[in-house]
Amino acid sequence: MAKALVIVESPAKAKTINKFLGSGYTVEASMGHVRDLPERDIGVDIEHDFTPEYVVISDRKKVIAKLKKDASKAEKVFLATDLDREGEAIAWHLVHALNVPDEKALRVTFNEITKSAIQAAFHRPGKIDLDKVNAQQARRILDRIVGYKISPLLWKKITKGLSAGRVQSVAVRLIVEREKEIRAFKTEEYWKITAHLRPHGKTEAFDALLVQLDGKEFKASKGEEAKAVVADLEKAAYVVAQVEKEEKSSKPPPPFKTSTLQQQASTRLRFSASRTMRLAQQLYEGVDLGPEGPVGLITYMRTDSVHIAQRALDECRHLIPAQFGPQYLPEKPNRYASGKGAQEAHEAIRPTAVERTPESVRQYLTEEQFKLYQLIWQRFVASQMKPALYEVTTVQVAAGRGLFQAKGRRVLFDGHTVLSGVEKAEDEQMLPALEPKQPLDLLKLEPTQ
Repeated sequence: MAKALVIVESPAKAKTINKFLGSGYTVEASMGHVRDLPERDIGVDIEHDFTPEYVVISDRKKVIAKLKKDASKAEKVFLATDLDREGEAIAWHLVHALNVPDEKALRVTFNEITKSAIQAAFHRPGKIDLDKVNAQQARRILDRIVGYKISPLLWKKITKGLSAGRVQSVAVRLIVEREKEIRAFKTEEYWKITAHLRPHGKTEAFDALLVQLDGKEFKASKGEEAKAVVADLEKAAYVVAQVEKEEKSSKPPPPFKTSTLQQQASTRLRFSASRTMRLAQQLYEGVDLGPEGPVGLITYMRTDSVHIAQRALDECRHLIPAQFGPQYLPEKPNRYASGKGAQEAHEAIRPTAVERTPESVRQYLTEEQFKLYQLIWQRFVASQMKPALYEVTTVQVAAGRGLFQAKGRRVLFDGHTVLSGVEKAEDEQMLPALEPKQPLDLLKLEPTQ
């Protein structure tokens, strides 16, 4: 009996999927896109409904020849490319390039490369989604028309080798306009005055910022003006005027989607967007975990959804009390709303198995893979924890004509921040115990620009 042919984009993905399918399947890789618009021609018939003229990519000809031969012998051809527009387009191009009959071509999609997800996908195969294919084609055609028409103008006006595009050209314009605004901005001098204070007879010091002078908001646009105020307030007696305390909570952030993963990887790991996506692709397609073989560690990384599958929620809620304590688990799962237009069939970026902690797989990952997996794992688990609780203290300090203010925050319960980390405001500090009418010693009064 002829084997079924399964086609994916990469050898790594093929290797991971292969271990979940029986001997009746052969898994091959297309090495990405197999057809595209020609390199040396516009490849779009603008006069006839913008019809694209596709050609086989030159270094994919051998791949196509082999896949064509395998497809002709196979009873069925399963197209298991990624579930986004690009993946759908690759599947569509493969059907045409390999001349696969419609009744023989089956489309399978999955959000994660795990045994259960792969088997479920192959039990309910469908057909290629032409709406997704057309969406990808529209973008590709626009890219070509814009680039083909504008790039030569750039070569003539600026320098050879520059390219224009549907997205990058607009982005460059926005950057240029913003740069012009920055250059046109007229800087203004701004001074602030900070009092370094200590409760009388104590050792703990704190800082307070001058917020009012003679009952009005303090503003100083010149150094001389600020120094005159300092000279006046250095003679004043400093005393605590008011102490206000209130409890505040900080809810956990949702699990990652593509944009937030890129932002956090940039901020915390100093990874570029392309580097983040390359590493995420590796974690999604499968990493060799020794005895386990290749394992897909995260769900699909191109998503605008923060939806979490029920199974993943249950696993996470089981792990939290076991690993961190029952006090970190909320009564009900935390639910997050995806943005308008997000596809709920897609999931947030999360670990495929939350029990695979970052440390448990560290020996099998590169340092960069480990850092990104740790970031994803921690964000997902933190998203299902209780809020953090704080006692926020605001202190008003009277000093002659001036009124100073100091802010502090004390952690009552760390909640999700045990994993996601505490974000401190610029003016936050640890405040000593203070009471109204308590005298303070002025250590230093400092004007800064």
